[in-house]
Amino acid sequence: MIPQVGGGTARMLVKYFGSAEKVFTAPKDVLEKVPRVGDALLKKILDHRAEALRQAEEVIRRAEKEEVQLLYYTNPLYPDRLRDLPDAPLLLYYKGNADLNASKAISVVGTRKSTDYGRVVTEQLIEGLVQHEALIISGLAFGIDIMAHKAAMKFGLPTVGVMANSVETVYPAAHQRDAEKMLQNGGLLSEFPFGTKPDAPRFPARNRIIAGMSDCTIVVESTSKGGSLISADIAHSYDREVMAVPGPITAETSQGCNQLIRSLKAVPYTKPKDLEELLNWDKALTPNSVPKARVPALDLSGFPEEEQRVLRVLHQAGPTHIDVLSRHTQFSMGQLSSVLFTLEMSGVVKAMPGKLFMLL
Repeated sequence: MIPQVGGGTARMLVKYFGSAEKVFTAPKDVLEKVPRVGDALLKKILDHRAEALRQAEEVIRRAEKEEVQLLYYTNPLYPDRLRDLPDAPLLLYYKGNADLNASKAISVVGTRKSTDYGRVVTEQLIEGLVQHEALIISGLAFGIDIMAHKAAMKFGLPTVGVMANSVETVYPAAHQRDAEKMLQNGGLLSEFPFGTKPDAPRFPARNRIIAGMSDCTIVVESTSKGGSLISADIAHSYDREVMAVPGPITAETSQGCNQLIRSLKAVPYTKPKDLEELLNWDKALTPNSVPKARVPALDLSGFPEEEQRVLRVLHQAGPTHIDVLSRHTQFSMGQLSSVLFTLEMSGVVKAMPGKLFMLL
């Protein structure tokens, strides 16, 4: 709420001071010593701190009234998959009861001009995720998005709608009843403050949250320039898995999916096993699971603590997907990548296709 303090600057300030509270209580002479805080930014902070706190109090009161949770990026309930991405929102407005850090989370997106083929595929796809108790994420839009939410509710899976407007208003209004049902086993999520309307530029911003919150983004149907292609591109840029459902070459609503597969930006989805193999769900250790088989002891002496944490997981679980490693070790993706690189260079760990890693 302070002018010129964007996400990067806010994170830098919180990291420097140790908490957001200390940023608001720090005297001028201390703020002047902070790297990247010049005279102009210093003046903005000092001039607007009191007003920002007053505005924040209004938001907190509104959130309590609307039963909305305010998830700052330091909040343990903030989605871990999203937290360390370079453009992750500082603050999320969340209404619902689903675990945003579910061990398995899949985004299902697609065109607003969906067909019966898209509906059937979406239902089959969601039904295949029941055994994995996956969290289903989509954008509450017409077409494939709302079909994914409805299918999740039908099969008893939690589902979260990420919105391009503030959470107190459902857009499109036609999905009001579905959104209310989602609150019983799922929720509504947005980065936009109360009173925000669904303007066009906010939809791509919404899409990055959909892509960032999941292990894999699946595009069911898409035209050649569909908005779901943006979600796929963003997921690809985050080094997350992307799948696309192939369709008839004569169908406009399959052009985008076929294009993603042709350009190697997406793996074809034809059955649940395709997804399970891609994410190694049939083999990987999940954060809440405890290996029961006896495993020979592993000598970790001589390894730093960070490397030991990674080696323990790989020793117990066998080949493991990097996303599962990140959640189980509680390392950020950047920190984990650095540790894995060191272990690879040492000849201890080997990278395998599909973002899997194994002990040598």
